Parts: sequence; C-alpha cells; structure tokens
Amino acid sequence: MDMDYILFSRQFFEATGIYVNLLLNGEVIYSSFGEEIALQPQARWEVYPADRNPEFSSINPDLEHGHVHIEGTGYDLFLGPVLTAPVTPELIREFFEETQLPAAYREEAAEILSHMPIRSHPQFIRYLCFLHLCLNHKEARVDDLYREAENSRSSRHQRAADSWVEAGENESSLSHLDYEEQLYHLISRGDQGNLKRFLEKNRNFAESELKARTPLRHAKNSFIALAAKAGTLGAVRGGADPERIARLTDQYILECEQLRTLDEVRRLRYILLMDLCQRAGEAALPQGASMEIRRCLAFIRASNNRRISVEDVAGVIHRSASYVTRRFKEELGLSVSDYITASKMEEALDLLQYSDLSLSQISAYLDYSSQSYFQNVFKKHYGYTPASARKGAGH
Repeated sequence: MDMDYILFSRQFFEATGIYVNLLLNGEVIYSSFGEEIALQPQARWEVYPADRNPEFSSINPDLEHGHVHIEGTGYDLFLGPVLTAPVTPELIREFFEETQLPAAYREEAAEILSHMPIRSHPQFIRYLCFLHLCLNHKEARVDDLYREAENSRSSRHQRAADSWVEAGENESSLSHLDYEEQLYHLISRGDQGNLKRFLEKNRNFAESELKARTPLRHAKNSFIALAAKAGTLGAVRGGADPERIARLTDQYILECEQLRTLDEVRRLRYILLMDLCQRAGEAALPQGASMEIRRCLAFIRASNNRRISVEDVAGVIHRSASYVTRRFKEELGLSVSDYITASKMEEALDLLQYSDLSLSQISAYLDYSSQSYFQNVFKKHYGYTPASARKGAGH
C-alpha cells in the first residue's frame, strides 16, 4: 500500500508543530507554512548540500531547515523554518530572502515566526533522523549529517590541508593540552570539515580526567566541562556572542543531564562541538550581506587550506564569476581575491598566537607555494612579520 505523503506531512506538522514542505519532482505540492498564510513559498532549495540524506542547511544556526529525500520516489520533504533561538529582525529578514515571500504576505509571516516555539539543534537533528527511519527505513548516524560534500575537498591539496589536523593523528603522542588547543582552534575558525576529521582521529581524548562514581556520571561531568571551555575558548574566541553561547551551552548541559546512556552523551557531545563551530563561523560573516554572498563567504572561510578561484566561489551559488565579483564590490567593498587572502591571514594569525606550529607548517596548511611567499603576504597584509606576531610584537 502506497503512503499518502501529503497526509503524512500534514499529520507530522500537526503532531510536532514543525513546518513541512513536500515537493514532488521539484514542485511544492504541500506546505504547512503556506497553508497558514494562503501561499506556497518558493524557497531556494539549493541551499542544501544535496549530496546526503537526510541533511540540514548550515546558513544560519538559529534558523534551521532540513531535508529528507524519500528514496525510490520523486518526493522530498523539507522541514522548517525551525527556530533554535529567540526570533530577531535579522532572522526574519533572512527567512524572507530565502523563501522570496511577496511583500503582501510578510507581515503575517513575521507574526507566525515571532510565535514559533524554540527547539534545540539536537532535537531538530533527532527529528530528521526519525523521519529518515520512517520514510526510508534506514538509520541515520549523527556524524553523517555533518559529513563534508564529496566535491568540497580536492585530493590534490589534501596533504597540505592535513598538516594541522594530522598533528593529532598519533594519539599516543598527543597531550591533552595539545588536543584542547587544536580543538578550540578549529571551533573558533568555524572549520566544521577539519573539526569532524579531528574528532574522528582523537576519540580517546574526548573525555577529561574528572572522576565520578559511575561511567555515565563521569561522561556527563566531562561534557559539562567541555561545553563551558569549548564555548568560551572556541566559539566566543571566534567572535560568537558570549551571552548567546552561554545560554546555548546551558541548554546542552540540561539536555545532557536527561540522557541515560554513554552513547547518547557521546552523540550529544559531537553535536555540541559541531554546533559551536558553526556558530563561530556564522559570527565571522557580515550580518548585512545577502544570503548569496554569505554562502560564498562561508565557503571561502572553510577553504583556507586550499587554493580556490573566483569561479570556485561563484559555483557555490550557481552564478557567474562576473556576477559574484560585482556583488562582492557592492556589498563588501572588496574583491573576492582580497577576501580569500584576508581569511587565510586571519587563520594564520590565529595559528601563530594559539599553536606551536612552525612557519613552514602554517604555510603548508594554508597551501602557499613557499614559506617565503607566505611571509611576504602576511607582512603586506598586517604590516609586521609572522615572527613578530608570534612574539606579540605586532600588537
């Protein structure tokens, strides 16, 4: 018996309060949000990576969207918007830009958004995994939802990109202090791809030495300590708002206290770190920029460890290089290549201040052709040498 997917979508919305858009061969055939405002929103569905199932968008961590493709059919289920923080005018503006709502419907849509319940990021991830199980009869692993797109990395540059993360590959020689230093750096940079790889290679360092009467209590105590430090030394150092991060980590700690198994705590720890990393990356993006340009900026910041061109950046939003060049000038007042260099230099300065990597290692990680060329670019950008920056003389 074939499932009535429109009925399923409608009842899922009624049961959970999470808005659902059901598409058949790319066309919206049901929208719970649209029903409330008598309009079918035509969202830009390409904001999703579209190479994994299920998936969620990573444009703004406070305004979540998710996608489950119903395998073997032409149906796609899109969830959202889901608020993970109190609504703000900026969030409403981003929602309007993404859905391209006509002006006549925006007042009513803003009213709906302002009264939406807040759900945590872990709760939203669980909903996606549950829907995937119901519709495709497959279990979704949490870390699969954070997997990098297959075409987002170039094997030609993989070795250079590994120089920072690979430092922790030999777990027996990595101290807990080294582990934390690398972990907080990756979070502060919003570097989700390398953070995921780093966590996979250093599983033994996930828990601190806090003692407790049971393994579960020990795991929860370690989670609490990690949440506080990763929030402050990672996300806040990366530019995220301290008060928002404090509220977020408190929320995660409360969720952790409700868990009953070690595996649940470990999964939540992984989600916490990836969430903090995403929020640090979001904080580094200009809030006044358009959704398209912010997606380009996020791509650039995640690509510091390889060489990218204007064409690569334009491909992220399926636009021409000339279009992206013009929009960068209009919205940011600088060229694409200038922003690429600035992003690399910001990370170079962070590595010089917070790591013991040599200049040659930093140069290789940022994929410069030589250490001398890297030093010249750094001095031109900041007005002082990398060696001066490491000694603190540049401040």
